[in-house]
Amino acid sequence: MASEADTRANYIDPALKAAQWQSTNIIREHFFTDGRKLAAGVRGRRCFVDYLLYKENRYLAVVEAKKESEHPTKGLQQAIDYAKKLLVRFVYSSNGKQTYEFDLATGKGDYIEFYPTPDELEKRYAGVTTDLGKQLRGIPFHLEGAMQPRYYQELAVHAATDAVGSGLSRILLTLATGTGKTVIAFQIVHKLFQARWNKDEPGARRPRILFLADRNILADQAINTFNPYENDLVKINGEEVRKRNGVVPTNAHIFFAIYQAIAERENIDGYYKAYPQDFFDLILIDECHRGAANDTGSWRAILDHFSNAVHLGLTATPKREANVDTYNYFGKPAFEYSLKEGINDGFLTPYRVKRVRTNLDELVLTGDDVVVEGESQQDIYTTEDYDKKIVVDERTELVAKTILNNIKTLDKTIVFCENQNQALTMRDMINKHKKVKDPHYCVRITSDEGKIGRELLEKFQDNDKDIPCIITSSQMLTTGVDARNVRNVILDRTVNSMVEFKQIVGRGTRVFDGKDYFTIIDFRGATNKFYDKDWDGEPEPPEIGGSGEPKPPPYDPEPPGGEESPEPGKPKLKVTLGKHRELKVIDVEIRYIDDNGKPLTLQEFVERLIAQLPGLFKSIDELRQIWSDPDERETLLDKLVQSGFDKEQLVTLRRMFEAEECDVFDLLAFLAFEQPMATRKARADNVRSNTAFFSQYQQEKAKQFLNFVLNRYEQVGNTELSRQRLPALIELSGLGTTKDASQAFGGKPIQLLAAFKQLQQQLYYVN
Repeated sequence: MASEADTRANYIDPALKAAQWQSTNIIREHFFTDGRKLAAGVRGRRCFVDYLLYKENRYLAVVEAKKESEHPTKGLQQAIDYAKKLLVRFVYSSNGKQTYEFDLATGKGDYIEFYPTPDELEKRYAGVTTDLGKQLRGIPFHLEGAMQPRYYQELAVHAATDAVGSGLSRILLTLATGTGKTVIAFQIVHKLFQARWNKDEPGARRPRILFLADRNILADQAINTFNPYENDLVKINGEEVRKRNGVVPTNAHIFFAIYQAIAERENIDGYYKAYPQDFFDLILIDECHRGAANDTGSWRAILDHFSNAVHLGLTATPKREANVDTYNYFGKPAFEYSLKEGINDGFLTPYRVKRVRTNLDELVLTGDDVVVEGESQQDIYTTEDYDKKIVVDERTELVAKTILNNIKTLDKTIVFCENQNQALTMRDMINKHKKVKDPHYCVRITSDEGKIGRELLEKFQDNDKDIPCIITSSQMLTTGVDARNVRNVILDRTVNSMVEFKQIVGRGTRVFDGKDYFTIIDFRGATNKFYDKDWDGEPEPPEIGGSGEPKPPPYDPEPPGGEESPEPGKPKLKVTLGKHRELKVIDVEIRYIDDNGKPLTLQEFVERLIAQLPGLFKSIDELRQIWSDPDERETLLDKLVQSGFDKEQLVTLRRMFEAEECDVFDLLAFLAFEQPMATRKARADNVRSNTAFFSQYQQEKAKQFLNFVLNRYEQVGNTELSRQRLPALIELSGLGTTKDASQAFGGKPIQLLAAFKQLQQQLYYVN
């Protein structure tokens, strides 16, 4: 029977050739995502198209091939979804005998006799790109070694250069944290450099570009990315200006600065005013949502001074109330790539949530509690009040102990605290209860630390170093810190802003080998923002004209010292709790995240699992047959992982159904077929009492070994029944080597394995 490959070879390839498509204009079997990260290093399905047609660095069409015996449009919907991701307008689906064309711009399709030629298809995109845009697209990316841009990075760069080519002076790129915004910025600059683009006389000289960040560490990370142009770049700061006897540097093409350094020069006019207003051709604004576009924002004066330059903003944050000014200033994003897309494509790490509740989440002060400072202004204090209105060190100590109990000892962890003082207390409490002797196991890194903090942060970011392992902070680490191996993000602060919440979550999303997911441990209910309709949703269109509505305040970076009293001049309430109070964690609820980034309730989690089960086995007998064979059981467990359910989640389900003493088989049989559950002990006892089964083995050593396996199964679970565990079980039982054990079962390893399998059949068929 003709296959899909036959359709490609016998029909589609000749038809494309007849339409003048050359191999240089066709990418065949194109995988363009990595597949969502699942458990145990397993990846989900990668996005893939049979053919991607392109010309002059613009993707023009996707072609989907089907078997001759199948309907020609069977795969059309998936091809349309992939075309949307690749910003492709035309989709073709063919079984060789018929070819269907679908136009995403009109939403209509029809059967065609011949494929359009490259020129014909390109003309349909007429007006999308200017001559300058085409020229910039045609300049190759700067690639080193085997490095290749990800599909969305390529699209983002082209979107930005198309916008420059169209003469736009305000451009916005919105991409999730960890997706490589600085790499994208570098490739844009590289193309503009190679084209000798500038605002005055294109082609006459290379552009002068200013890269603005709001933190030294972000500027330094960007400088490292721009290393191929190291001879063309300079950093504008006090040290550089002093070296030049008070004169700002002008003999470079790429200038890096943190806006504070060039906006405020000892309260005199900023350094930026020393540059002519038309000096820069392009200004790149990193994390541009952080006040840059607000009328009163510190960056706005700099942008206004260089108003003739092209301003290109980079942000991780879709439009929200807290950053509406950014979108009003730059307009609709030229390109967007969300956190949800990054996780589902496999370029970012998924997360799970642990919501921790303590018996101090609501605090009513009693006569046993001692007021150390200040005075109480209210009857009940909640999680939102801690470290803002009331300081209770015993609560911070309880949180610190709970953190240590819920993370692996050397897992890199960031703890977000309410302010810099609480970050100090948290560090001290973690160090009080830690098991690691190193004095830098847990450190505070906030703006107060200065150079020492930056050095410790660099060590934390080094994936080859275990220490520092835990860092406590408040707002300094909410943006842009590239630490790829962060396994835990701890929230012990109230997060009111969705912008800030997205930035905090982004600290854990970077991909690292062996990191299947990261954990958000939430002590204050901040993760309720996942349920907000704005979480990772589609950005709203920019507002046209004034609405008369008051503008929301700009994002306010943390003030020096990080301390706020309820009222100026009044000390914050500080309390020592009475010695008879019992401090405890009431509940740790694990929530798993679906493909849309929403945490699943336990009921939703179970419903999702039940919906997957019919595709894995059709009856209780089939499930029993699969489960009683160690090899088939492992295959089924792998399929469960690929459906989104790893072994840890199955443990969670067993706990939820009070089935910890049961086998996973019993849990699945209960969920799928409402079969009553049996404990592992009951199953093992049934086999132990089966004299007919044991009587077939002559040697006492064989019977002893099988009983040993039953004991291990009863204590540990079905993981002890895998084929890979057999050598270890033999050793643990005292039988010696596999060869020694085989002697007890007739002399051949195959007889030993057969007995091991037969024991499992007894376990699952007895009940």
